[in-house]
This record gives sequence, structure tokens and C-alpha cells, in this order.
Amino acid sequence: MLRLRAAFGRDRKLVCQEVVELVTAYLEGALDPVTRARFEAHLEGCDGCATYLDQMRAIVAAFGSIRNEDLDPVYRMRLMDAFAETTGSW
Repeated sequence: MLRLRAAFGRDRKLVCQEVVELVTAYLEGALDPVTRARFEAHLEGCDGCATYLDQMRAIVAAFGSIRNEDLDPVYRMRLMDAFAETTGSW
């Protein structure tokens, strides 16, 4: 399990940016029990993050089975560039 307690402070509530940073680990079941509980507690009180999680689940369901070799190399590069442009923009 992912050990994120030190990075995210074990005794305080998570803020939205932290939830966004943890969403992939959450979906993969990689959070330790304490961080998972804090993540879920945040979702209970934050409609924005709950919606974001739902959107990420939909993206994974729609695109999670696409293999790298299934993508046209030009399209793959455009997609990677788009992700790079948005990194850290929230």
C-alpha cells in the first residue's frame, strides 16, 4: 500500500488538491487505510471532489482498456502533450 501519511499529514483533513493528487492511488486501491478513510471523509463533504472522482472513474472505464499500440503515434503524442500542458493547473 502507498505510504502517504508523512506527505499528507496524518492528523488533519485533506484539501481538494491533495484529493486530486491521490485519486489514482485511491482508484487502484493503493492507499493505506488511514489515508483512504481521510480521502473518503473529504468526499462526503465536497461535491466538487466527489464529481471529479466520478469523472475519473468514467475516464478509466472508457479508456482504461486502450493499449499503447492501439493508438496512432501522432494522436498519442498530441494526447501526451495535452496532459503535460494541464499538469499542475488545478
